[in-house]
Amino acid sequence: MTQQSESTTTSTTPQPTGDPASPAAPAPGHPAVLTPPPPTGPHPLTDPYPPTEPHPLTDPHPLAEPRPLGERRVWPRSFVDRLTAPLPGLRAFARLAREGALRPRPEGLAEIPLLPFEPGPLPRADTGTVAVSWAGHASWVIRIGGLTVLTDPVWSRRIVGTPARITPVGVAWSALPRVDAVVISHNHYDHLDAPTLRRLPRDTPVFVPAGLGRWFRRRRFSRVTELDWWEAARLDGVRFDFVPAHHWSKRTLTDTCRSLWGGWVLTAPEGRRVYFAGDTGYGHWFTRIGQRHPGIDLALLPIGAYDPRWWLSDVHCDPEQAVQAALDLRARRMAPMHWGTFVLSAEPVLEPLRRVRAAWERAGLARENLWDLAVGGSRVLE
Repeated sequence: MTQQSESTTTSTTPQPTGDPASPAAPAPGHPAVLTPPPPTGPHPLTDPYPPTEPHPLTDPHPLAEPRPLGERRVWPRSFVDRLTAPLPGLRAFARLAREGALRPRPEGLAEIPLLPFEPGPLPRADTGTVAVSWAGHASWVIRIGGLTVLTDPVWSRRIVGTPARITPVGVAWSALPRVDAVVISHNHYDHLDAPTLRRLPRDTPVFVPAGLGRWFRRRRFSRVTELDWWEAARLDGVRFDFVPAHHWSKRTLTDTCRSLWGGWVLTAPEGRRVYFAGDTGYGHWFTRIGQRHPGIDLALLPIGAYDPRWWLSDVHCDPEQAVQAALDLRARRMAPMHWGTFVLSAEPVLEPLRRVRAAWERAGLARENLWDLAVGGSRVLE
């Protein structure tokens, strides 16, 4: 979402950033892997975050043992200490009002008919298949380890405080197989959509950030697993790891940062990995996630809702930063998301796609490893 309903974030605890990696051409004989060289200085595509003192949450250590599914836990009243950028104050809101609305100019909206929309049948999937289908925004249908997993499912035409979708949902609800699990990145309305979730059986397993479980239990979901950063759970052999993001949470006037935010690493029984970033700005967490979860086969990364940068840079990656994030993660492939579905900010609606393709090419990365799917498109990890 934009910062008309979301603010940026504030930090009371210093956090390390790591050195940004420079892009490099794929290593000979390994065209499927993004291979950044050892850090040698700032990357030309991004503004590096300054290094800070280490924080206990960022130090790589062995992966945690999976926690029990549905475990009831007691959480802090607030997660404000996890923020990595300041919340905007009155001066920032005054500037936003003075400079105008967060909406593209007419010429940027004129590109809406050109947005790629190519719905197709979901790929056939068995226990050995890893496949992704983009329903739009941050909503994916992930087939992994024999499970069908939905990420931040939003099948509604309209969400609170936002104009209606500019592209239809890419995967019809009626076309979905049985949904085996849902993962939620955070509680903003464009990622936690109550009308969509009401369509699910209440015994569907849901994996959510710390502090968000009560929202689901109030709606009678009976299999809710809440996790803190760097914690994991396992369902039918698939591992669900909750990892940090540069973002924040808020759903009402009184619940700012009362629940956590983050992304998910899904690992199949044989080891293949899909990283779903959720909603995030650029920063040091990508390097840490790549260190903790080596061998990410596919990174689903946000590229839209970034203009104006002074307002949105702390919480939303721009396309160049998303490419850098893929390098930091050492992911083998990247699939862009969080664009072309809802008008949340001022950039022209097709600009994110043009810029991510250009940034990928400038970084010398193999074109076949940028899965720039149309809404409704699918790909299978071979």
